[in-house]
Order: sequence, then structure tokens, then C-alpha cells
Amino acid sequence: MQTLIPKKIYKIVFLLLLFGGKAFGQQPNVVLIYTDDHRYSGIHALGGQAVKTPHMDQLSEEGVVFDNAYLMGSFAGATCIPSRAMLLSGRPLFHLKGVGHQIPKEHTTIAEAFHNAGYHSHIVGKWHQDKASVSRAFDSGGQVMGLGAYLVDHYRMPLWQWNDQGKFPKSDAYLISYDKKQNRIKESFTAEKREKGPFGTEENGPHTSEIFAEDAIDFIENYKKDNPFFMYLAFHAPHDPRQAPKRFKKMYPEGKIELPPSYLPQHPFDNGHMFLRDEALAVWPRTEAVSQKELSDYYAIITHLDEQIGKVIASLKASGQYENTIIVLAGDSGLAVGNHGLMGKQNVYDEDGLHIPFIISGGAIKKRQRNNAFCYTHDIYPTICDLANVKIPASVKGKSLLPVINQQKKQIREYTYHAYRQFQRAYRKGDYKLIEYVRAPDFSKKDGHSVRGSRVTQLFNIKNDPWETQDLSFFPEHQNTLKQMQSEIAQVALKEEDYKEKVGYGFDFWDYYKNVE
Repeated sequence: MQTLIPKKIYKIVFLLLLFGGKAFGQQPNVVLIYTDDHRYSGIHALGGQAVKTPHMDQLSEEGVVFDNAYLMGSFAGATCIPSRAMLLSGRPLFHLKGVGHQIPKEHTTIAEAFHNAGYHSHIVGKWHQDKASVSRAFDSGGQVMGLGAYLVDHYRMPLWQWNDQGKFPKSDAYLISYDKKQNRIKESFTAEKREKGPFGTEENGPHTSEIFAEDAIDFIENYKKDNPFFMYLAFHAPHDPRQAPKRFKKMYPEGKIELPPSYLPQHPFDNGHMFLRDEALAVWPRTEAVSQKELSDYYAIITHLDEQIGKVIASLKASGQYENTIIVLAGDSGLAVGNHGLMGKQNVYDEDGLHIPFIISGGAIKKRQRNNAFCYTHDIYPTICDLANVKIPASVKGKSLLPVINQQKKQIREYTYHAYRQFQRAYRKGDYKLIEYVRAPDFSKKDGHSVRGSRVTQLFNIKNDPWETQDLSFFPEHQNTLKQMQSEIAQVALKEEDYKEKVGYGFDFWDYYKNVE
């Protein structure tokens, strides 16, 4: 008669094997690295593109990679707001408060979960949520950005020292720059006279990636407490402006940049939100030269970021803490950079908006594995909790990937579902992905002829066409698949509670979709 092992005992045994047989109860440190506008193919080992990322490659080679990790979507053009809210709260897009700018107290953040489990929680870098939640979540912090006074420049970025009372007034923001002896100094961001202006260079100010990496290293080197730590290290790179020191830019001559298969000079139709900040970063049409320049800049800032991540990893090793540390690396969204004629991430294509890198590595992870399991940003939180043996709060709605890692399951999700504002929806199941668009009607005209707007449908075989270059929706041999996917996406929308979220746009995607041919 077969003996059944209780799930709890099985989990304990598996965690012992995963962490190299360490004594149970010795919880690992966790370093959660979150990058900004960093698509899946922005790591060489994952996408095979020309970008050089040796340190991130090593993390992927020594740990667990999830090749089908996705952002669920966004109801804001600044997709990093809901992305971070989903990561930090473990909740899907349709269960955030508003667009995700505020994390209410009843949504326990991942830092709070680790704090409650006896960890010391620490933040460095970008915080795109409300001021109360950042101070509630962490025990300590270094330099923080994104709390207002937002200056779009990696060399002249307004920063605050973390404050445990949530007090981050604009008057306390400062810029880091160099004096004549190349010593770092802090100057007031609100000073009436700022000689260097809004856009700095490597000659007059440190890059945000350098600042945040050095802050993280300082914390690691000086951490003397007995309890383990949880560090949230949120880089602003490779978000635009795509600035990097000259030696990194020289690695990628613009004329030699190979454009990916989905490059187009212009998107073939109005996707509902074509004219916004990100799309204004380059001229129309996106000529090959324009896209090569943007991609060269993108690769340069990623390689510079990779070097900083390497320094953080080296500090963990030098301090003797690497072997007991889980390093989680994930990006907050994809980015087009010329794909499909787009520049931003306000879309539901894979590389252009949704497909993110997700790696679990570090000395505490002894398993090497690549998985095809579908997962979302909000699944990262419960997965890390399970790996560190931390209780998952009741407010978390994401699914742990531990059953995939321990090979109990191949999938925790049968499909993925995505939304961008009231304009776009996508549904991925198996090899196929359906995208549906509605173009906003013109409600200013009352003649009955101009209010219907339009719909566009796309169908892709992602397995054969990962860059989404061949729309199959009009081919006769794919009509059965198309109809099945269209039937299922409407059912999935109800299941995911998409209908309840209008977010003040005047009309809902599904209300309008049903009435337009």
C-alpha cells in the first residue's frame, strides 16, 4: 500500500533540497531586483538578442527561469504604476485600488509579509505608489525616487532619503552631483538656480543605476543583524531617457544594430492610444535609422545596468551572505523601441508591452531550471513567500509557482489575460494569442453616423511567431480557432472581473466591444 506524504511535509523536504540541505528554519535573505521598462528579450540569455548582460545571464544559468512571465496590463499610460502595485501586493490588475497608485492598508505588501515573518525589510530605488505605503512597508531604506518632483533624467534625478513617517515633501528632494574634485554632493532640487539644468551627463552627476547599486551595497556590507533581510532594489533603468556612460554606448554602433523581426516604420492601425508621451519620443515614421538609434541606446543602458547588478552580487559574495540569499530579478513591463512601429509599452503585444524577464537565482537556489509555465507579475510575491517559508497573506490573490519549480505541475494557469485601458484586450491560450481592439467613438457628433467607432482583431501563433509579425485572423484555416478564442475571451473577462473596472474613461471596453462590428 502506497504511503501518502502530507503536502506540508513534502514542501519542507523539497525546500531542504532546493536550498542545498540547510537546516530547516534558517531562512534565506531575499533581494528582489525590479527593473523598469525591461522586456524579456532585454536579457541576452533569454531572448538571444545582441544586448550584453553577462551578470543577468549568469543569474539565469544558475537559477530558475520563467520564460512565459507577463504583466497583466494597465489602466494607466504609466504602466509601471499598476505593475509595481501588482508585484508589491500580489493582486491582479482588476483587484487593485484604482490604477494602482495607492496600496491600501488591507493589501499587505510583500515587504510587510517578510517583516511579519521576522525579516528586516529595506528599500532602495523607485517607488511609484503612495507615500504612506512605502513607510508602512519597510523598516529602513536608502535613496528613494518617484515620490513627486519627477525629473526625467538618470543623471539629475530628484531623490529623497527614506522616511519612516512617510514625509517626503518636495522641499526635501535633492540632486546628487560632483564637485570639482569629483566628490559627490547633494544640492537642493528646489533651489531657484540649478546651473546644470534638467539633463545631466556622466561628467556632472552619477547615474541612477550607480546610485541605487551603491546604496544596496552599503546596506549589504553594513548589515549586522541576526535576522535575515528582505531588500527591494528597484532600478529606474532602462526607462527613458536611455542614457548610459559613453563606454557602454560605444559597444552598440547604431548602424550595426540588427532590428528585430517586428520592426515597422508605423503601426498598421489606430490602437486607441497612439499619441502619448512615450510615442512622442521618436519621429514618425520610425525609420530604420531612428529605431537603430533607440535600440542602441536601450542596449547601452541595459548593459550599464547589468554591470551595477553585478556589483551588488559581488558584494553579497564578499560579505559571505550570497550562499544564503535568494535573488529575484524581474522587469516591470515590455517596451517596443521600434517594434510594430511603436516606442512605448502602452499595448498588449508581448515584447512591446507585456513579456517580462523573471529569474529566481542566488546562492540559496540550488536548482537550475527553465519553465514554460504561464505566470503574471502578481505571482512573484506568493512564490517568493513559499520559497522563504513565509506565510502568504490572505489579501494576496496571485498563485505560487512552487508546484512548478518542484515539478508537481507543469502549469498553474491555463491562460493569460491582458488589458490596456479601455482600448485593448488580449487572451493567450496554448500556442495562440488573440488581441481585440476598440477605437473610441466620437461622442461629440450626434448625427448617428459618427459614434460607432471600430474594432480590429489580431490572431497570432506565439510558438511559431514570437514577435507577432503574422496576423492569422483573416485566414480561412484559422477561423475555427479564432471563433473559439473570441468566445473564450468574453468568458475569461467575466471570470477575471474585467467588467467591474471602468476607471473613469467614460465607456468600458466590453460594453462598447459588443456593439461594434
